[in-house]
Amino acid sequence: MKHLLLAGLAPFVALAAAPASARPLTIQDVTMLSRIGTPTVSRDGHWLVWAQRETDIDKDRGRFDLWRLDLTRRNARPEPLAAEPDVNENDPQIVGDTVYFSSDKGGGDGAVWAIPVAGGSPRKLTGFQGGFGGFKVSPDASRLLVWADRKPGAPSLAPAMEKKAADAGSGRTYDQLFVRHWDTWADGTRSQLFVLPLGPNGAPGDGVPITGKLVGDTPSKPFGGGEEVSWSPDSRTVYFSLREAGRIESTSTNLDIFSAPADGSTPPVNLTADNTATDNQPSVSPDGRSLAWFAMKRPGFEADRQVLMIRDLASGQVRAVTEAWDRSVGSIAWAPDGRSLYVTAEDTQEVPLFRVDAASGKVTRMTGEGHVSAVAVTPRGVVVAMDSLVATSDFYLVAKPNRPQRLTSVNATRLAGIDMPTVTRFSFKGANDDTVWGYAVRPSGSSGKVPIAFMVHGGPQGSSNNSWSYRWNPAVFAGAGYGLVAVDFHGSTGYGQGFTDAISNNWGGWPLEDLQKGLAAATAKFGWLDADNACAMGASYGGYMMNWIEGNWPDRFKCIVQHDGVFDARAMAYETEELWFDEWEHGGKTYYEDPAAFEKWNPVNHVTAWKTPQLVITSEKDFRIPYTQGLAAFTALQRRGVPSRLLVFPNENHWVLKPRNSRQWYGEVLGWLDRWTGRQR
Repeated sequence: MKHLLLAGLAPFVALAAAPASARPLTIQDVTMLSRIGTPTVSRDGHWLVWAQRETDIDKDRGRFDLWRLDLTRRNARPEPLAAEPDVNENDPQIVGDTVYFSSDKGGGDGAVWAIPVAGGSPRKLTGFQGGFGGFKVSPDASRLLVWADRKPGAPSLAPAMEKKAADAGSGRTYDQLFVRHWDTWADGTRSQLFVLPLGPNGAPGDGVPITGKLVGDTPSKPFGGGEEVSWSPDSRTVYFSLREAGRIESTSTNLDIFSAPADGSTPPVNLTADNTATDNQPSVSPDGRSLAWFAMKRPGFEADRQVLMIRDLASGQVRAVTEAWDRSVGSIAWAPDGRSLYVTAEDTQEVPLFRVDAASGKVTRMTGEGHVSAVAVTPRGVVVAMDSLVATSDFYLVAKPNRPQRLTSVNATRLAGIDMPTVTRFSFKGANDDTVWGYAVRPSGSSGKVPIAFMVHGGPQGSSNNSWSYRWNPAVFAGAGYGLVAVDFHGSTGYGQGFTDAISNNWGGWPLEDLQKGLAAATAKFGWLDADNACAMGASYGGYMMNWIEGNWPDRFKCIVQHDGVFDARAMAYETEELWFDEWEHGGKTYYEDPAAFEKWNPVNHVTAWKTPQLVITSEKDFRIPYTQGLAAFTALQRRGVPSRLLVFPNENHWVLKPRNSRQWYGEVLGWLDRWTGRQR
């Protein structure tokens, strides 16, 4: 039996363990944990700075402070750098001896501020109005790059003055898609790049645009950030990714890499026009001679393999560096000498750090078990943020392969006395006789058999990997007395692109077979699982699978929890926003071109077999799988006379993020499982 625990986390577990008063983890614990952000490190490797989120449960939100750590002192402890009460300090970047950050001090739309990394008084740098999404300081600290939502072609950051007719109504009009995306209705603005001069008096003025006549969002929406924008080392050029908008935007995954002069003197140049699939995360080498990014090959497929590319900026020659490595690059950072790059990639339920030789493409794994979520390169090694199923995120220094050195233990005090569960991996022969992996999470201190919470991940191209979650947290389910089982069915990531591709146009086929065989394998292997007392649960694609199980595996579970799942593939094809996803997953055509492809795996066609009690959860701001899908599923359950309950969040999107809503979510879900498994607490 293999315990999925990072070797570097062992000191933390020993510190947190308190056998005399040990208790299980609860959602009340989880919502109050500190959360570290992306690390930034000074060029000389002296200082590590990050934003840290704390929960204000009374105001039902998170609040951010800046922390720092002296990497030159042995056993140094983290200390606050900027932590004013009721002020959010976030997005730190170290350039020279200064930390630049965003702050909402003084109210309004926020601004960019600066503070000496050694400590001192912060000063406000910007005064433009209208808000902004993020920023990056140039390497020589002479310019400030800002991205902000403005009307396409805006001449500066200054908000446009618009007049409304006296009799204007509240209605919105649209002439093309997107009309809404993720959780936001389109308002006619686009995220654009602007550059301001930066000097002793701050960054005055409203800046100059550098995206020219391009119409699109940079960084991309809804999830793009600073990783999609990069300065050249000489601070004269900005590289960015952008998907040009148009009538095909909702069906296109064609993000390209552009270069633009920082003074806005000439229009941007498309460096990846030959590739009509995704190109993203531009990163310039320390000497400024090479540009790295990742590229996909198949247009319209958002889960294609992400191959590390390098372009010689002088000659234009492009090389696919990791073409021979059947893994998908997740993040990119150059080593200081420019001879190698550090990347993350999913690999069999783990997300390690890898070093890639820039010349040969040779890949060396740098970390073992666990999930590396952020990377900052220093002269002494790589600082990573790393977590696991049983440990929250902390910083580690990786100087040699598989020897991470712990730097922080931000939640040691809050987790002291909490007994984490045990996680054990297993594998079995699944569909197509392929090896499929899963894990089982056993409640700490349990004796005898425990009821099963069978969790199905979303994506569908995703993974139930060895990582901490603030939404679907296996340790919380184990803390409530359930043996959680998860299976990485066909379509999961981290097993090679062929395995990932296997789910497309096959949603209810091989994945269901894997889940059936996986649950049987787990209950046969682990005698502490009560095979006859199980509930299934899942969100997004996992929610779809709950609806599919209702009609195609109706006698296996005592209950089901379905969150934001597809109920009717026909309606979904016309209601969702990113059409490329739904169309690719059903063979690459629209519903009206090939309705049979959508109907083949459509849960609505099997409602007459539904009989398992189901909790339906949905949110009104979910535009990915609109809440009407949840309402329809609940209606079907009610009309069928199946015991059912509906939970609707008016202020959440595809994810439940607010602390109080998270607590309510777990209360409803665990209450539903308790009711049908007969578990008493």
